[in-house]
Amino acid sequence: MTRPPAPPAPPHRAATPAAAPSGGTARSWRPAAAVLAITPLLRYAVARHAVPPGTGRRTGCDACGAPIGPHRPWPALGPTARCGGCGTRVGAPPATVELAALAAVAALLLTHPPAVEMVVAGWWLAFAVPLLFIDLAVHRLPDRLTWPAAAGTWLLLGLAALTGADATPWLRAVAAGLGLALFFATTTLLLGARGFGIGDAKLALSAGTLLGWYGWSLPVFGLLLALTLSGLVALGLLVSRRARLSSHLPFGPYLVLGTVGALLLVW
Repeated sequence: MTRPPAPPAPPHRAATPAAAPSGGTARSWRPAAAVLAITPLLRYAVARHAVPPGTGRRTGCDACGAPIGPHRPWPALGPTARCGGCGTRVGAPPATVELAALAAVAALLLTHPPAVEMVVAGWWLAFAVPLLFIDLAVHRLPDRLTWPAAAGTWLLLGLAALTGADATPWLRAVAAGLGLALFFATTTLLLGARGFGIGDAKLALSAGTLLGWYGWSLPVFGLLLALTLSGLVALGLLVSRRARLSSHLPFGPYLVLGTVGALLLVW
C-alpha cells in the first residue's frame, strides 16, 4: 500500500526584526529629568547667596517679601524665575540655570568618564553651577558653597584612591588643589584689589584638586584656559566700552569653564 505524498512545506518567511524597545527613548530622558528636578535647589542657592557682602542671606522676594524656599519652589525657583506674588525676577535669569545644568550632564554622559570620576565631577558641578551665577551677579563666592565643594571632592577622590589601592593620584590632586589655591591667595596679598579674590582661591582649591587627579599639567592647562577666556571677554568689554581698565570682573565663572574644558580633554 503506497503512502500519499506529503503536503508541501509552507513557504519560508523571513524573520521580522524585533521592534526596538519603547523604553529606550524614555531611558535616555531620565538623566535630563533628574537634573531638571534638582534645579530648584540650584536656583535656591543662587537666590539665597547672590547678595552683597555683609548682607544677610535672601529669604524672600526683594520687592514684596514673599518667602522663597525648597518647601515652595514654584514659580520663583522654576525656569521662569518669577515671584508668585508680584512677578519680580528672583535670582538667576530665566532658564539659565536649567540650561547650564543640562549642559553639564550632557558633557558627563557624552564623554563617559569612569563611574567614580563621574560622581566626583557631579558633586563639584552641583556647587560650581550656583557659584558661577552668584559671582556674575554680586562678585562673590560664598564659603557655604566653596568649602563643601572642596571637602566633597577631596573625600570622594580619597575613597576612589582607597578602592583603587593607589594613593598617588589622590596625593597629587590634593597638592595641585593647595598649590592652585595658594597661587590665587598670593595674588590677593601682593596685588590687593587688582589680584584674584580669596573666594577665587577657595574655588581653586576644589578645581585644582579635581584636575590634579589626572596629572600635573591639567591644572595648569585649566588655569591658562580660564585666563584666556577672561582676557577675551575683558577685551571685548573694553572695545565695546562696557568696561574700563579699572573695572573688576568676576573670575569664578571662567575658572569653572576652564576646569570643565580641561576635563573634557581627558575624559
